Amino acid sequence: MTGSGAGAPGSPGAAAGSGFLAVDSGGSGLRVVVGTTGRGPLGRRASREPVRTGARGIEPGHLMEQLVPMARALTVEAGLDRVGTVVVGAAGLATLGDALRAELPGALARELGARSVALVADAVTAYAGALGPRPGAVVAAGTGLIAIGTDLARWRRADGWGHLLGDCGGGAWIGRAGLEAALRAHDGRDGGSVRLLAAAEERFGPAWGLPGKLYPRPDRPAVLASFAPEVAACAAGDPVAADILRTAARHMADSAAAVCPSGGAPRIAVTGGLLKMGEPLVVPLEEELAKRLPHAQKVTAEGDPLHGAVRIATDLATGSLTLPGDERMLYVTGATDG
Repeated sequence: MTGSGAGAPGSPGAAAGSGFLAVDSGGSGLRVVVGTTGRGPLGRRASREPVRTGARGIEPGHLMEQLVPMARALTVEAGLDRVGTVVVGAAGLATLGDALRAELPGALARELGARSVALVADAVTAYAGALGPRPGAVVAAGTGLIAIGTDLARWRRADGWGHLLGDCGGGAWIGRAGLEAALRAHDGRDGGSVRLLAAAEERFGPAWGLPGKLYPRPDRPAVLASFAPEVAACAAGDPVAADILRTAARHMADSAAAVCPSGGAPRIAVTGGLLKMGEPLVVPLEEELAKRLPHAQKVTAEGDPLHGAVRIATDLATGSLTLPGDERMLYVTGATDG
């Protein structure tokens, strides 16, 4: 983590009304908020086009192409001359963010007048949105799955390895397990589910055509995850479907236990769209978390990753950021001047 110590409360850089820009870049596109430390968020914009990745990882140019017009329009609407502090929360930053770290701070300074830039993994913005600057752990469960925790001295992460290597218990994992059970029933193998087979064929067509509809798709994780709600819908009367969700809950609790501080009374929260599946997943998950982390306090997430980016931007602008820095997870450059 780089940057000066300027911007502590009471310094000129922390004056009320300092402009900040907070960004959440994920699989569904960009969400952008402009605000001030004195008045909070003043306006927002969104784009449904996800930032591209290429040979160099996340593409800084494509992010800037989308971000700059939205940021300039919001800055004018908010009556600000510039945004001195910019926080960009980006999916894949830890493993695909080298080009962003190399190019984005300079580009944001040139185009928007930013003096302080934080590049933040989306897991960290999810953490900040859910728990704020407190020790604990957050499980972000959507199409994929990642857990992140901190004792406020360093970050720990577990899973988040993608649908081929991990994301165990996430939406794509649940959907894939449900489709495997459907194909087992189709073949007459043990462990199959006739109900899941019927649901799969209603959604995707005949079972024999399923590989051709999945393997060539560049959005395969999202297609797999689209079947997860069907697994939840079958769980009440289908022991195979119910067992898939219990196993997913165990995977999620495993990841939470790997990152949660072992001392004190840390908080733990679960965020993400997977919670919309309701009781078939939430009930076994709460049981597994209580079993694995009896010392942790289960709490409801206070906000989402965009809320977390706003929190980090406000704290950075006022010099009060206490979350630990990390080159891959929370990278700050420039003077802390909002």
